[in-house]
Amino acid sequence: MTFTLRLVCGIAAAGFLLFNCAGGKRSAPGSNRLSTTGPKGRELFTTHCVSCHAMEQEEIGPKLGGITSLLPEKELIEFIKNPGYVIESGNVRAVSLSKRYKMIMPPFDFLKDSEIRSILDYIASETQRRHIAPLEVEADTGASSGRLGQPVVKTGLHIELEDFMTIPPSGDKMPRTRIANMRPHPSHDGTLYVSDQRGLIYRIGGKDVSTFLDLRPVVENFVNEPGLGTGLGSFAFHPEYLRNGLIYITHTESFRGKPADYSYDDSVKVALQWVISEWKMDDVKSPVFKGTWRELLRINVPGVVHGTQDIGFNPQAVKGDEDYGLLYIGTGDGGSTIGKHPELCHTLHSLLGTIIRIDPLGNNSRNGKYGIPPGNPFVNVAGDIYKEIYAYGFRNPHRLSWHNGRLFSAEIGESNFEEVNIIVKGGDYGWNVREGNYAISFKDLKNVYPVPEAEAGKFVKPYLQYDHVDGNAISGGYVYEGPIAALKNKYIFGDIVNGRIFYANIDSQPSDQTVYELTIVRDGKETSLAEMSGSKRVDIRIEYDRFTGELYVMTKSDGKIRRVVSATERNR
Repeated sequence: MTFTLRLVCGIAAAGFLLFNCAGGKRSAPGSNRLSTTGPKGRELFTTHCVSCHAMEQEEIGPKLGGITSLLPEKELIEFIKNPGYVIESGNVRAVSLSKRYKMIMPPFDFLKDSEIRSILDYIASETQRRHIAPLEVEADTGASSGRLGQPVVKTGLHIELEDFMTIPPSGDKMPRTRIANMRPHPSHDGTLYVSDQRGLIYRIGGKDVSTFLDLRPVVENFVNEPGLGTGLGSFAFHPEYLRNGLIYITHTESFRGKPADYSYDDSVKVALQWVISEWKMDDVKSPVFKGTWRELLRINVPGVVHGTQDIGFNPQAVKGDEDYGLLYIGTGDGGSTIGKHPELCHTLHSLLGTIIRIDPLGNNSRNGKYGIPPGNPFVNVAGDIYKEIYAYGFRNPHRLSWHNGRLFSAEIGESNFEEVNIIVKGGDYGWNVREGNYAISFKDLKNVYPVPEAEAGKFVKPYLQYDHVDGNAISGGYVYEGPIAALKNKYIFGDIVNGRIFYANIDSQPSDQTVYELTIVRDGKETSLAEMSGSKRVDIRIEYDRFTGELYVMTKSDGKIRRVVSATERNR
């Protein structure tokens, strides 16, 4: 049974906020005392909250302004440390918000009580300073699965994981690392390179881990927070690296007035700048980077989410192919849609929400620092458009990979669907008026509705999708072509938050659009990555060495890299 009533934030019993941070002031409800706050509270709020929250408007999660008048400090701290328990206990406001946002805030049990109090004090002071009204919530305590798509199918396919490597901590904050990408060395010598968003690229040779490159002392204004995706976004070796020593890297910088190659009206703030750069090794055999670097492209973004998080070259292209040596760059909408500037994406006049293709060795771009391939789909379109664009209409094209001439892109969704798209040259993938196979309005990004019949076929539909009953944020993967027979021709990917590992069967079409789940085994016993990592937010990344056929699973929360050593079918 479902019932609805108007819940105003002054009702203490239903007063929890939701999703990637929390708020409250250090006094009981009804008190007018305002605790003092300083830089520490602002810093902690920026680090842990602003990826998903604003003070005065809804973003990925609800606004936080006004929330601090609701509950005693003790109850707010308990919620922040274990929000899932509060929701499971039936708290009306928490349950209602979980249904609207279709995800649960991860526990912040690694924060000290004193740190949480600093955050609460900062929210309280900002609430009073800005005169922010409390959030109103439509309460819904009825049972609802929230299912919008086909459920993920649990199979009898089991994979065995073994520990491969532990990456050293890169900071004193959780997660202990921010490992994001792995690339095999182009020489096929068995070394692997792993990036950490805090500005590091590590070299793994045998059982040794060493620092290959540290951007932090080299790049002026480098930042890796706020935002879950900021910092060193991705890197890629040029196909002719062994001859030219070129590596390409994306990273974020705080805005200090540097002119951007993509910018917008001054009335819209610049939160960060994403930069694509080229790094040239003096000696490609050196285990440590020594050389020079230059900037290729600089992009202004209005938010701290959905940036340039993956780049890559088509590894299957050979000399003479159109695609050989062309760099693909995936950039999300930069938070423009949730930031109330939907006009900044889903257009050929913007680099936000696009996958672009450039020739990094060319010079016919607007800034003369790279080339625009003649085979790009919009090269001959008239007008002031970005002819770098290969496809557009993306919220957050998080990972790119290739198989049999197809480019796969994993798209992190808003509140309803996670997608895998097969990228068509010139394709429009619909964000911010489509999510999954549904229509959506940028005025209400939490609810979808059937696509009007007159608009059917207007945009490229997802190849795969799963809804937020099964996960919250997709981590893209690869089509496996290694020695483990049971995994061959499967696109293997996962969910960043809960750590579940999924796959899809890839045939020549591909025709099977069902998402299946693998079962994880460790030492012969079924387990999960949440259990193995000891964290409820797993932060999974799937990686693949195409030279050896080895498949890896990386988890930020414990800095572990695990290797898939076997896969077997078992009766369920």
